Amino acid sequence: MSGLVLKLAPNERVLINGAVIENGVRRGRLNIVTPGVNILRLRDALHPEQVTTPVRRVCYVAQLILCGEADEGAGKSQLLRGIAQLSQVLLDGESQAALRLAVEAVENAQHYYVLKHLRTLLPKEEQLFAMGRS
Repeated sequence: MSGLVLKLAPNERVLINGAVIENGVRRGRLNIVTPGVNILRLRDALHPEQVTTPVRRVCYVAQLILCGEADEGAGKSQLLRGIAQLSQVLLDGESQAALRLAVEAVENAQHYYVLKHLRTLLPKEEQLFAMGRS
């Protein structure tokens, strides 16, 4: 069976196509076989007050599109613009590779993967901000 496999902790919540689904008291596993489904683990969701850095802002746009709370067309241009800006600052090979994968996911309307690739940049961004404060 192909598709996305979600392994859920007890009582974990996940957003699937706008519906919040909560797991029961035991660990669970869902096999998502329908392509193009919008899924977000609520434990991974950014809350508006957490959107305080450039990478987090671009992640938040991807999250809003994924949740169906932002227009996909307008969001796509915001994502591409934000990723282009990040690529001017995050110059290391690993970050550039993540940004290329994020652009590819934007172009293919795979918003889960956009968010997944962008989230890998959060530790690097935190490191850069820590260096700036030193």
